[in-house]
Amino acid sequence: MNPENLPEFYANVIDSVGDGVIVLNCAGEVTLMNPVAEELAGVSRRISRGQKFSVLFKEETGLLELAEMSSSSGMSISDHENIVLKKNGRLTPLSVTVSPLLLADGVPAGTIILLRDLTNIRDLEEAVRKADRLSALGTLAAGLAHEIKNPLGGIRGAAQLLEMELAEDDELRDCTRVVLKEVQRVNRIVEELLDLSSPRRLNLVGVNLHKILAHIVFLQQQATEGKSITFQRHLDPSIPPILADESRLTQLFLNLIKNAVEAVGDNGVVEITSRIVSEYSMTQKGEGRSRMVAIEVIDDGAGMPQDEIENLFTPFYTTKERGTGLGLAICQKIVAEHRGMIRVDSKVGRGTVFTIMLPLVQ
Repeated sequence: MNPENLPEFYANVIDSVGDGVIVLNCAGEVTLMNPVAEELAGVSRRISRGQKFSVLFKEETGLLELAEMSSSSGMSISDHENIVLKKNGRLTPLSVTVSPLLLADGVPAGTIILLRDLTNIRDLEEAVRKADRLSALGTLAAGLAHEIKNPLGGIRGAAQLLEMELAEDDELRDCTRVVLKEVQRVNRIVEELLDLSSPRRLNLVGVNLHKILAHIVFLQQQATEGKSITFQRHLDPSIPPILADESRLTQLFLNLIKNAVEAVGDNGVVEITSRIVSEYSMTQKGEGRSRMVAIEVIDDGAGMPQDEIENLFTPFYTTKERGTGLGLAICQKIVAEHRGMIRVDSKVGRGTVFTIMLPLVQ
């Protein structure tokens, strides 16, 4: 390589790094900022060049303290927990490492600051915590379900025998029908409990997500005929079939879309979108990195307060009059089985967005 091209080569290398990189000279002025750092900082690289780092980040006291400590001590200093960048109207948790920049002869030439966005990692950590809680509750639910099933079968059998002994016009037959109907309802809840707790062997095949979504939307359009509910689909046609269990994904999206329909009532919009996301990727041992596909189910209903959002995936938590509180817990289990993640964003009066992210494995 021509030595004259080395500066440009190294600049291209830094621009290609997935983390934010900011280089300061000995005067604390920005001499280089890569595109990731530019996005995190919310400032133009061209404008920032030559500006004082302490001015550009004057409100980020934690970041400035790290830079000052490294500069004065000549040591590398890291903070992976406590730095939150307040830029572009949002809070971004960061892992920050500040190191002195030394020339070949050991003479200080400035400071290098590495910024890693932890937002996605925090989301994944929360998904793991929810999965752990769900697993513990599922084990308890399985024990309860098995204990309930045996006496439930006895009640059903006794009610059926009693109904057979009663005359057709006997008023007591109405009572036996009520017993049998309620037994069937309890049995459905027990089956959902077992579904939540028992491990499933997935039947993995190439699944066309858009075909599943189109089928579910068609069914919901028929079920809501006469209501002023609009279904909108904005699907990325480039998304290929993914390796998944078709019946489980159908159950997942049917539950979410039905919930969206219930949220808008008799008048509203339910929107389904799909896209490939580059900011997330999944890595399994022995495998390469897999991109992810995101499916969003959006409604313009009443939305939810924060305390409801935090409890949504807890078994038996429900805001519906006749809900069991198991539907979303089962949705989360299905997503976890497929090595994906589920996220909900909602504001009172502005609707709700459920985002499902699944590995784009073919």
